[in-house]
This record gives sequence, structure tokens and C-alpha cells, in this order.
Amino acid sequence: MYSPEQENISTTSSTKVPVKYGELIVLGYNGSLPNGDRGRRKSRFALGKRPKANGVKPSTIHIACSPQAAKAISNKDQHSISYTLSRVQTVVVEYTHDSNTDMYQIGRSTESPIDFVVTDTVAGSQSNADTQSVQSTISRFACRIMCQRTPPYTARIYAAGFDSSKNIFLGEKAAKWKTPDAQMDGLTTNGVLVMHPRNGFTQDSKPGVWREISVCGNVFTLRETRSAQQRGKMVETESQELVDGSLIDLCGATLLWRTAEGLARTPTLKHLEALRQEINAARPQCPVGFNTLAFPSMRRKDTPDEKQPWVYLQCGHVHGFHNWGNHREEREGRQRECPMCRAKGPYVPLWLGCEAGFYVDAAPPTHAFNPCGHVCSDKTAAFWSQIPLPHGTHTFHAACPFCAQQLSGEQGFVRLIFQGPLD
Repeated sequence: MYSPEQENISTTSSTKVPVKYGELIVLGYNGSLPNGDRGRRKSRFALGKRPKANGVKPSTIHIACSPQAAKAISNKDQHSISYTLSRVQTVVVEYTHDSNTDMYQIGRSTESPIDFVVTDTVAGSQSNADTQSVQSTISRFACRIMCQRTPPYTARIYAAGFDSSKNIFLGEKAAKWKTPDAQMDGLTTNGVLVMHPRNGFTQDSKPGVWREISVCGNVFTLRETRSAQQRGKMVETESQELVDGSLIDLCGATLLWRTAEGLARTPTLKHLEALRQEINAARPQCPVGFNTLAFPSMRRKDTPDEKQPWVYLQCGHVHGFHNWGNHREEREGRQRECPMCRAKGPYVPLWLGCEAGFYVDAAPPTHAFNPCGHVCSDKTAAFWSQIPLPHGTHTFHAACPFCAQQLSGEQGFVRLIFQGPLD
């Protein structure tokens, strides 16, 4: 259904079908990055079985500044995590090759250990230029995902990724501690948060609870703010295993994890295109100008064309674009009165949600998010309007998955009321 990155994905000998673990989709992009997907920078990334396992697992622990510890840090061929406790004491945990897992790393760095390069998402931005001025809060080596190479291909997430020297350094200021079984663990500066939805990623999905994941993959309640020194409480009953619909927040960008099985149940772009054509075939009309409206093709997502449907967000009545009213506020579209029902509110163009991975079902696009006008199915709109997404260092709010704009209005979305042709 989606083309996997062939260079990353090996095939099973019997069937020659690539084994796909799942895909990560960045929230806020409607099918591709504003300036197009390029190389390791894209709006979605497939994780699949690698030709050769590259996973790692902890092995030897060195305490103090022993020669072995220094050697482990300087050895370019050995993965290790260094926990600086004080100027005179560092704990170094060496990692060894694990032939049962594949490791994928995500972060802001463009260095080669990073498989998926992620930059800060600016809500509603149309080009990468909008995002450059922002001081990034995403870690250069933000997190790593370990996928089991045999069924059920479990994916587990850990905070922090290994750099070009195969090291993870947790400096003096980072939150870190010794675990009851004499191991070390810690948190990264801005943390990696995960939320698993309840009832999977389906029509019945409900938001789960946001948790923080440690460097060793343990689960904690959230800190008071993203970079607070004090860690939350450990949640023994919950797991770092990603499920279909798990959300991963890197403090500046949020990723949605979809499993291969989940994606197989998701509408395809072809299906969404068929739904678009079906709406257009019904020839909805503007109740004022009586002109026929049509959703533009999926590829055109920048400026509205003359047939584009517009909506009054307060009531959901769909019109063609018309400019009237002597008041400046009304002309600029911030507050417009609907000619059908006199409800006052924003008046915006409608855009189809083209990123199929965000849909919880394959139902027709009947609802629009407020205030951006992205259109999707009823259940999809209801699901995302309930999800509190991390924003900044200590606030949460619901946002449109297609453009990351914060939702407004009572529900965050509106049911669209189309008028059919009069003939």
C-alpha cells in the first residue's frame, strides 16, 4: 500500500515481501512536508526489517573513572551510555550487539546515526522558512525504537539516541539515578513523552495518559515541567511497547506510530480520492451564488481556487467564496454572518485531510476542524478533538492533525451542511 524505504527493509526469503514493522507519521503535515519530502526528512517514515540486525542491549557496567570506563567511551565501535554523577564519578554502561532487534533512531541531527530527521512543527506553516527562526527544543538525538525481528515484531521506545561516536552522554544536570537492581537510568533534557490510546486506533479510540520514557525504557509520570530535575513516579503497570496509534512527543514535534496491521485497515489515498470525487459528483452548490462547488485535487493544497467550498464554522453551512459586507472585520473573514442562519463566526476555505494515516475509519469526509477547515470523517474529527497534545514545556491542547493548529470552538470541529443542486 505504501512504498517502504527499500534500503532499510529486508525481505523474507520465502515470500520476498518486505517485512514492515510500522510507520511514524509527523503530526501537522497533510501528506508531505511543505517543501516536499527529501531523503531522511519527510512527513512519514517506514520502519522495516533490516538486511542485518543492528540492535544493541546493555552488557558491562563500569563505575568511577577506571581505565575500562575511559576505553569504553573512546571506543568508536562500542555503543555506550555515560552517566556523569559528579566531576570525579561517571558510570559507563557498555552495550553489545543484539541479533534479535533492529534499531531506528530519530532526532533533529542530520548525522548518519539518525534514520529519521525531525524538525520543529510550526502550526499552520506553509513553508520550511516559517520554521527556521524558531530555537529548536527537539533533541539532536531524541529517541530510539527497537523492533523485534521476529513476529509479533514488537516495537519498544527509549529516550535518547546514540551519536556518531556511538555514545549517549547524560551530563551532570540531567535527571539520573541508580535503580534497585544496581543499574543506571535517566531522562533527557526535554524528555520523550508517549501516550497509548485506549481501544487501539479505531472508531472507539479514547485518549490514554501521557507518560515519560526513560533512557532505559522505563515508564514515569510526567515531571512538573519538561526539563524539571525531579523525575516523576515510576509506573510499573505500563509499558514502553508501542501500539497502533501511540503518540510520541519530542518537545517540538509529535509523531504517530502506526503498525503494519493498523495501516492495512486504514483508508488508502485511492480511497480518499474516490470519496473526494463522490462529494464533487453530487454537485454541491453555493446557496447564495448557486455555483457548483468542488474540492480541489489532493495535490493542490495551497491557495483556494474559485470552486473551492468555504464554511461558516459557527454553523457548518457550506458556501462558495463571496466577499461582501462593509465592515473590515467581516471582509477579512474573522467574523462573518452566515446568510442561511445568521450565525456569526469565522468563514474559511475547506481542505481535504490527505494524510490517510490520521483517519480512524474509512467513512466519508463530513466534518471540518475549527479554525483551519481541514475536512475528515466524523469519528476522526471526534478522536483528535479529544487528544491533549503537548505544547511548549507545560501546556496541552487539542490540535488538527493535518496542520497542528490549536482547535477552537465548543467541540473543535463542525458538521458540514452542503446544499445539493437545485435542478
